[in-house]
Amino acid sequence: MTGETLAEKIEALLPQTQCGKCSFSGCQPYAQAIASGSADINQCPPGGRVVIRDLAALLSVPEKPLNPEYGQERPPAVAMIIEEDCIGCTKCIPACPVDAILGTAKQMHTVLIAECTGCELCLPSCPVDCIVMQPLPQESLATWTARRKERATLAKRRFEARRVRLQRQEAERRERLQKKKAALLQKQRPPAPGNTGR
Repeated sequence: MTGETLAEKIEALLPQTQCGKCSFSGCQPYAQAIASGSADINQCPPGGRVVIRDLAALLSVPEKPLNPEYGQERPPAVAMIIEEDCIGCTKCIPACPVDAILGTAKQMHTVLIAECTGCELCLPSCPVDCIVMQPLPQESLATWTARRKERATLAKRRFEARRVRLQRQEAERRERLQKKKAALLQKQRPPAPGNTGR
């Protein structure tokens, strides 16, 4: 059994928000870019100083401040839906990389606070601006910080489960389309010579 690659060790230190603020499409591509030397260790605003410190220690490089080009480090926050403003459009649901938003069409949606990574990807998807980022209460900050790695592991698990589900749904959709096309071609095919249907 082979050990972890450098990219995997780097990814394990990232917050798994999948927010894209680092300019990559998620934590895994960012980790791979750091491992290959094409990205720096200070491009993750959600991870901030703690992640930069951990990456510097892993890679035996000096710590450096967060690059402001990628955003600012902020206190932990989670998405909240203003219930009376929600129109049930469902546009926020596919925007969430960890399936932390529940709801159905024309019904009020809600955010699973314990699962929300604070990525903010749901904000631009809402046509009525009913989603806001709510800072965590002061009494929750200590627990949030202490469970940082546990939360990242859970977020990665949910992200991967979502990816697998979407791939399965896409495969099922393609299979349905192929069956419909085959049935349509069968209907359009002319009868064989000599077969008049009598």
